[in-house]
Amino acid sequence: MIARRIPTILPDLTFEEALEITKLHSIAGCLKSETGLIKTRPFRTPHHTISAISMAGGGRVPKPGEISLAHYGVLYLDELPEFKRETLEVLRGPLEEKQVTISRVWASLTYPCHFMLIASMNPCPCGYYGSGIKECTCTPNAIQRYLAKISGPLLDRIDIQIQVKPVEYQKLGNNEIGEKSKDIRQRVNQARRIQQERYKPYSIMENSELTPRLIQMYCKLDNQGKNLLEKAFTTLGLSARAYTRILKVARTIADLEGKESIEVKHVAEAIQYRNRDK
Repeated sequence: MIARRIPTILPDLTFEEALEITKLHSIAGCLKSETGLIKTRPFRTPHHTISAISMAGGGRVPKPGEISLAHYGVLYLDELPEFKRETLEVLRGPLEEKQVTISRVWASLTYPCHFMLIASMNPCPCGYYGSGIKECTCTPNAIQRYLAKISGPLLDRIDIQIQVKPVEYQKLGNNEIGEKSKDIRQRVNQARRIQQERYKPYSIMENSELTPRLIQMYCKLDNQGKNLLEKAFTTLGLSARAYTRILKVARTIADLEGKESIEVKHVAEAIQYRNRDK
């Protein structure tokens, strides 16, 4: 439910983004004849039996794969450990480079794939580990083997890792109305405008595209923030990649609040989103 609603709060598509999406879907042969310019962000949900070639793209005449069809949209992988390991590993490079190159004897083609990866998984094979409402029947070894299906380098590339507790019965019938997607999207659009203006000289549009040099320039922390991040880095055994991603997330949280500087509360919130590191 959460994953399917992410596109409703993402920033509005620009004309250039819509044009790129339409071109990729046309090349892949999945654009209906009556469809004009695609004006909504893609939401791709491949089955866990998908092959590495279908995920990254390929064929005798290489066509865009799922990661390119999710360009400027969302790629949602449900039951992440059920995907073949080689299929998941092909995501590592494209997540960093925002493009994928498919090489054949006669040609080498490069397709863009600037997508948001969202994945979900159970905490163990039976699904009840740590739930607090039903006892887990899995052995420690079974849980370890299950979690080990996801490689550390791939997890490192996931900015936000949250453990979701089971919904209590009392909350199922709660008539409380949450914040509307259009209201959240307004804040997201405002944060994106801030980032576009900030990074205009560098020809990038958002915090996820920050290079190490730009991180030093725009993700500066005060002493409190530095001490907190240093403690987390040591205690949780974070990698260098996790360190930079925490800074990017903290920068984004500050932008959503309209803050010019990253405060210690933004760093603390970003660290809390690294649930798997804990």
